[in-house]
Amino acid sequence: MTPAPSGKHDQQNSGSPRSGEPVYLTIGKLRRTHGVKGEILMDVLADDPEMVKPGLTLFVGTKHKEAKLAAVRAANKSLIVRFEGHSDCDQAAVFRNQFVAIKTSDAQPLNTGRYYHHEVIGLKAVDENGNELGVLADIISTGANDVYVIKPVEGEEILVPAVKEFVIKIDPGSRLIVVRLPEWE
Repeated sequence: MTPAPSGKHDQQNSGSPRSGEPVYLTIGKLRRTHGVKGEILMDVLADDPEMVKPGLTLFVGTKHKEAKLAAVRAANKSLIVRFEGHSDCDQAAVFRNQFVAIKTSDAQPLNTGRYYHHEVIGLKAVDENGNELGVLADIISTGANDVYVIKPVEGEEILVPAVKEFVIKIDPGSRLIVVRLPEWE
């Protein structure tokens, strides 16, 4: 996510509607071309790689260039994809090292107890006793599990692993998250 330039936030160019929900959700990153027929390797960042299938419209790069998937096949832990209108490696090369997204409105609802990042960032964080800790300001993806960054009114950020042991309750409707603070040694 790119921060807004120097304190001024241009709502029209932010990529987010006024409701605060993002327009796009990143689901993958295109890496390098594969072969000579316009295919490119894609790392899937979404929980459900099976959602990436021919006919899906993706939005590529920071300018969200619209591109429709023509073909998809598995390749180890990644996918090899081909976009309509891109039939050779030179045409596919323009997409190298760019993130791909879908429209938030096209995203599938997550299972109960799972949330998109934009649904939890900004929630008021309290501990198990109801003591206010601050606001969930950011989420760090570590590979093993996410880490919630809670920004207090005063003092240093609080880092909480986003696992059941430490996240007691998330209630986006009440704009509240209840956490158990880890005891760091």
